[in-house]
Amino acid sequence: MGVLKLNSKNLSQISTAASVPLEIPTYQRGDAVKEGIVHIGVGGFHRAHLAVYVNQLMQNHGVTDYAICGVGLQPFDVGMRDALGSQDHLYTIVERSAKGSVAKVMGSINSYLFAPDNREAVIAKLGHPDTHIVSLTITESGYYYNENTHELQSEDPDIQHDLDPANDKAPKTTFGFLYHGMARRREQGLNPFTVMSCDNMQGNGAITRNMLVSFARLRNPELAEWINTNGHFPNAMVDRITPQTSAADKVSLAKDFNIEDSWPIVTEPFMQWVIEDHFCDGRPPFEKVGVQIVKNVKNVEEFEKHKLRLLNGSHAIIAYGGQLAGYKYVHEVMENPLFSKFVWQMMQEEVKATLPEIAGVNIDEYCKTLVERFSNPPIMDQLPRICSNGTGKIPQFIMPTIAEAIWVTGPFRRLCFTAAAWFHYIHGVDDNGNKFEVVDPMLEELQTRARAGGTNPMELLKIRNLFGDDLRNDKRFVETMTTALEEISRDGVLKSLPKYVD
Repeated sequence: MGVLKLNSKNLSQISTAASVPLEIPTYQRGDAVKEGIVHIGVGGFHRAHLAVYVNQLMQNHGVTDYAICGVGLQPFDVGMRDALGSQDHLYTIVERSAKGSVAKVMGSINSYLFAPDNREAVIAKLGHPDTHIVSLTITESGYYYNENTHELQSEDPDIQHDLDPANDKAPKTTFGFLYHGMARRREQGLNPFTVMSCDNMQGNGAITRNMLVSFARLRNPELAEWINTNGHFPNAMVDRITPQTSAADKVSLAKDFNIEDSWPIVTEPFMQWVIEDHFCDGRPPFEKVGVQIVKNVKNVEEFEKHKLRLLNGSHAIIAYGGQLAGYKYVHEVMENPLFSKFVWQMMQEEVKATLPEIAGVNIDEYCKTLVERFSNPPIMDQLPRICSNGTGKIPQFIMPTIAEAIWVTGPFRRLCFTAAAWFHYIHGVDDNGNKFEVVDPMLEELQTRARAGGTNPMELLKIRNLFGDDLRNDKRFVETMTTALEEISRDGVLKSLPKYVD
């Protein structure tokens, strides 16, 4: 039969032609369902996580009022608009492990709006009575959140643009659109929609609430109070390793499953989502598909701390140390016994003691699961994906653990080595002299300070929206960071690692 283009018309043929079992959506789509979720920032992670849970609800539990309308706000989202639009918003997810690959066609994204084409259509969608939840995967930088002051970066040119009433018909930022969507709902006598962050940030719901309310106060204090009083912003912890889709992934999908997909997703079998039960206008029965619904933010924070400090903290040394050492993929780094020992010992000896106990969770088993996930070769998870936007990661994944170690005089040598690896990575040159691209919204300032500081970390530590005084003023921390940075700069990561592995 040959390779078939993925679309609604070809679904049954695709299922029949597959040489192995292939799951396809058999539920109704289009006008037959309601789009209860509007998702801003449709990328790889959203399509491997929330959209998968919703697909399971629609496929296995008959849910028809929470299909997803995807939204792209940025010019670069045109690629997603065209890819999904060309195949009736269907896409394929391929779960890869040592046991082999499993492919599934997802149909939970029912439509897609590209804001640069029609901003009013997006605002109208946010204000529609069928919209109950607006979910977000907009990356850390999309929240305009100052890590040090915990305030909105109101001086940002895009935020300033959206605060100007003259630009009401042409908002740019997520908060500009959310503001107008909330205003539209209030005018119509509707409840606010729940704003559900699915970004990998500690306290993502609280941050979203504070940034949106802060934005609204600068425009309309009365609306801001309505949002703050009536709106709900559940905190959540999300987890699924989702590499960037490559051309080879498309070829493999066509070869193995006879599907032509403009933008498939490759991911691991593991998937986790812990979310606070805090919704103001209804929600799907997420618990039916394995989502861990918890009572309050404290419960989320406990899971979150485990994940951020163990998974994301380990990812930091794998990514920045691995990039400097000349590796390309996560599993290649873990194949080096020095790196794998470093990761395990950092988790066990420096991070574990800072974590809360959670009923039913065995931290040692969780650590073992993480090592297995990092070591999954078929995922082909590229280091640059994890390296990008370090200013949104190191201050969140590494520094809070160090700060706790400072407070109790606990061990932190490996954590400091990890931070020092990022400080050196900023230069964009690996240990063999090969240049690589550094992707970060603060790149110019970072590189200026890194060059000025050399092997002295203080120039970078002076960035107040990234690092606190508790770090800058601690002699033991600064000395340990300086030693690690000197060693990496002089000898490279691989020659320095033995000093940090017992």
